[in-house]
Amino acid sequence: MDAARPPLISDDELDDLEREAIGRVRGRVLEIGAGEGENFGAFDPGVEWIGLEPDAERRGELATRSREWHHEGEPLDAVAEHIPLPDASVDAVVGTYVLCSVTDQAATLAEVRRVLRPGGTVVFVDHVVAPPGTLKRGVQRVVTPFSKRYCHGCHWDRDTGAALAAAGFEADEARLVRVPSFPFGPTRVLVFRGRLPGAVA
Repeated sequence: MDAARPPLISDDELDDLEREAIGRVRGRVLEIGAGEGENFGAFDPGVEWIGLEPDAERRGELATRSREWHHEGEPLDAVAEHIPLPDASVDAVVGTYVLCSVTDQAATLAEVRRVLRPGGTVVFVDHVVAPPGTLKRGVQRVVTPFSKRYCHGCHWDRDTGAALAAAGFEADEARLVRVPSFPFGPTRVLVFRGRLPGAVA
């Protein structure tokens, strides 16, 4: 996950990677930070989808789109640090460009562990910090206070791969790529598909 120079791919190629990873989840699936439902077309039609979105305006659009995609139940009005679901109640958790913006990444991943069934799947896609000692990493540190304020809490300097490992998730596939980004040059993005250790209940 920490290759010196990951491949540079297009936004369309990254979208294909995201959709492929999301399309492999099955069962009862929680999507945290579901936004306005941008990922609906990627999910397998057989999943039982549960959405979580703290922003009221986005959640309203998410509710409308979820009905269009024939998902039952209203999206949850909650933050990922406090997921209002029972322990071990979902088969998979999905989040795209969410772990960069949560207030407490460790608390979020602890909640993800709590609601996942043993052996459950996680799929996370997020931009991640540049390698130590690079100019890009320094720029990300400087920019982050502004991105947090003006870009929905986004942190450009998070090492999400390390956070996932520290939280105890085992990677089945972790692809690190670079995508074009203006004005600071290519940004690293992690496409992570893994699982919570343990036998499937």
